[in-house]
Amino acid sequence: MDALPQNLRDTIARLRTRIEQFRGRGESIGEQNTKAVLIDPLLSALGWNLQELGEVRREYKYKPQDSPVDYALFILRTPRLFIEAKDLSADPHDRKWISQVLGYATVVGVEWCVLTNGDEYRLYNAHAAVDVDQKLFRSVRISDPTSTEYTLDTLYLLSKDKMGEKLIDVLWRSHFIDHHVGQVFRRLVSTPDPRLVRLIRKGRPELSPAEIRDSLKRADVEISFPAVPTFEPTPNEEPEKPGPIKPHSGPTPQVSDLIEAGLILPPLELEKRYKGHLLKATILQDGRVMFGGQAYNSLSTAAGMARKTIVGDSPGHPYPPTNGWIFWSFRDAKTGEMTVIDSLRQAYLSRGA
Repeated sequence: MDALPQNLRDTIARLRTRIEQFRGRGESIGEQNTKAVLIDPLLSALGWNLQELGEVRREYKYKPQDSPVDYALFILRTPRLFIEAKDLSADPHDRKWISQVLGYATVVGVEWCVLTNGDEYRLYNAHAAVDVDQKLFRSVRISDPTSTEYTLDTLYLLSKDKMGEKLIDVLWRSHFIDHHVGQVFRRLVSTPDPRLVRLIRKGRPELSPAEIRDSLKRADVEISFPAVPTFEPTPNEEPEKPGPIKPHSGPTPQVSDLIEAGLILPPLELEKRYKGHLLKATILQDGRVMFGGQAYNSLSTAAGMARKTIVGDSPGHPYPPTNGWIFWSFRDAKTGEMTVIDSLRQAYLSRGA
């Protein structure tokens, strides 16, 4: 895998600060300023030369009578990506704008388009033969500090190099297949499908078809296809960690490593105050994390599922991608204060374990 460019990581950090400042002041900066101070710097960090008309054209019209698209990005003088920009304060979920950019991209023959307010970036496949809502591939927000790696991973797909390699096309195909496989699987369980009943009975003949059907109706089955990181983190970087970054050449420590080292004494209660809701989880003796009656294999999966209960699904992902190490906190026995769980991982790393 390629490593994510450090300049892209730095740019995202600066843009996040800038967005927080604008919103903190309740300031409406307008569409043109959104392009200049939020979108243009990102495109530059993604390798697009904003001064080269062979790469980037603003207010692009395929025909003189057409309405312009804010950015048309070219590979070998062929438009490869359209970007429609709105004011930072605008809601990029507005179906009118989505239909506008998708319709224009379809007419011109451009497969990929993005709708953005400079913070949220919504990636659409205009050529997909599905309903508008299903054309959405991924949606990320720069201002969300809990999903920085997923945001970086997604935005880097829009870089000049990666658009030239058509990597996003490969990932879309996997996303499209996974979506439909998941739909079929859920129907098999929820019906329940006689073929599934027969298959289960073949493995457990002592169960009657009626018992199997009743069991399937009670089942709360989750099928997920986690987004596999496409790019490696920047070498010697530990993104999304509070405090100074400590170099670590060994494998990334897991919860089980911290338990073995005596830094975590299960069961350890975790909490997160999120959008006015108090979310609670527990680290179990085997290193899994219990949330909502379900045990998960990682802090991040549990955190993503916890956020899902509040904000719902994340487009292109079964749950909002979340860094569990900085999402969850525990009550420090020495200070009595709530402390982010990542502090224990940093303590583990500082030992040189």
